[in-house]
Amino acid sequence: MKPRHFIGYWGYQKDGSCVWEVNPKDATPEKLCENGIIAAISAGGFSDCPDAWVKVEGDRLILGRDPFGRVTLYWTQVEQAIWFSSQFQQLLPIVKSPQVSIPALYGYSCFSYVPTPLSPVENIFAIPPGTELIFQGNPLKYTRRRLQEWREAPELIQDENIAVSQLQILLKDAIYRQISDLPDEPVGVLLSGGIDSSVVAALLVQAGIKVRAYALDFGNDGYSELPYAEIVGRYLDIPLVKVAATPKELKRGIASTAQALDIPFGDGVTTPLYLLNQAASQETSVIFNGENGDQLFAGWTNKPLIAAGIYNGVRGIEDFNQQYLQTFGRLYGYEAQIFSDRIYKEVQTFNPQSWLEDALDPSFCPSFFQRLRRATLMLKGAQNIQPRATNLSFACGLWVRSPFCDLPLTEWTFQLSGELCLQGACEKYILKRAVESWLPPEIVWREKRGMGVPLKIWYFNQLWSEIGQWLNPDVLRDEGRWQPHLAANIMTGKLGEGLQTRYIGNVMWMLIMWQAWRRSVLKEKANGQSLDHPFWLPPQVWKYARRFL
Repeated sequence: MKPRHFIGYWGYQKDGSCVWEVNPKDATPEKLCENGIIAAISAGGFSDCPDAWVKVEGDRLILGRDPFGRVTLYWTQVEQAIWFSSQFQQLLPIVKSPQVSIPALYGYSCFSYVPTPLSPVENIFAIPPGTELIFQGNPLKYTRRRLQEWREAPELIQDENIAVSQLQILLKDAIYRQISDLPDEPVGVLLSGGIDSSVVAALLVQAGIKVRAYALDFGNDGYSELPYAEIVGRYLDIPLVKVAATPKELKRGIASTAQALDIPFGDGVTTPLYLLNQAASQETSVIFNGENGDQLFAGWTNKPLIAAGIYNGVRGIEDFNQQYLQTFGRLYGYEAQIFSDRIYKEVQTFNPQSWLEDALDPSFCPSFFQRLRRATLMLKGAQNIQPRATNLSFACGLWVRSPFCDLPLTEWTFQLSGELCLQGACEKYILKRAVESWLPPEIVWREKRGMGVPLKIWYFNQLWSEIGQWLNPDVLRDEGRWQPHLAANIMTGKLGEGLQTRYIGNVMWMLIMWQAWRRSVLKEKANGQSLDHPFWLPPQVWKYARRFL
């Protein structure tokens, strides 16, 4: 059976009794019905371990999500009824005249995802990962219950040999929990060539599972990790399917990606990952990935902030929160330059650091290193990487399994000292030590660079005119949320040279995906195609003309 989203309602009748209904009616595995669960979904297709669930206990409704955020769950209230769904799009028709939530839009501009409990639309809310909301009473009210708090262990492991031995056992146990119900058919692995997905592939092969790997091929533009994926494929003796992710493929996939994502996610990897899932769905029903490895072992994206904390110390909670907000590399700090005057007045009343406070609470993790890991798990992992991975896979009819999203393994990592994860310039040190006999050394010990989607190169070449269509000044004027010439200002460096050179790939993609989402999902019209922008010129002509401007 392929993944299926559910929608339902629960509420009080006039006589005070409760009534509920769920569609599809078989949305709950039989094993879960005994516990009062009326609807549930597992990202991996497990029948006894849901990642999002709806439970009825007497006159109470309980909506909950797992701490890794693998499956989304939304709700809205209509009079004395709570409507709920695992898919945002299914709740949209329940809301009369849906309006974009301005706090959600601001959060998206800061993080490239909408921070929970917000959703992109007013009056639809997301259940935060690792949380249950309990609805009861007339009038209806809810209380919040946290299910999992990532806490730093009182005593940290300092001995490297002990940590290596324990980690090897935990990794093998995590993979065995993921394969116990697999049919006798090949499973897919989304193989980037990085250590996380390579470890997953190696563990599956060691367990005797038939594996097919899928890797992205960006051609000759920019930095490519494909050669490393090929090394892993040859070493493990598994077939490797190369999936082309060219500008032409990206153009065709933008609208479909927005539809598949359900809510906007603005990282540049989204459409390439959608193409990868599409290819895998032709040959398998279950896909494995290496997501959450960076979050567990303090991977490369946070290395500069970790190093700053270890070697320079922390200068207070507010300073730490501010530094962490900057690690997203999006449009925080540029509000006056990116939003229309109307939206700018509203966003000035919001403090984006408030969306970080719970995750960065030092009372759970006193040390800088573990506090950063907790935040990365709760924010970049559970609110961004995990739900978008599931949504993309579900849209292609795939169950998705993430062995690094394993509760015993994750809790154990909060026993690690910072030095075991980061030694000098070597991130994920303890993971590399634990798996160095399972993979080639050029895979284990190479420096991680992340998925190299060459968006900046493509923006100034094959995707140049695409910018002029999705982010046309007339389109942005008509929408009324952004400055009309935002795209040109970013591409020409007027918002800051650092933004143009370092973050332009994901920032521009974030804006394009917002436009694709509001057209494909929200069904807003995008009117107008003016020529008061440089994108109607061939990029080579514009580059030449710019010298004289």
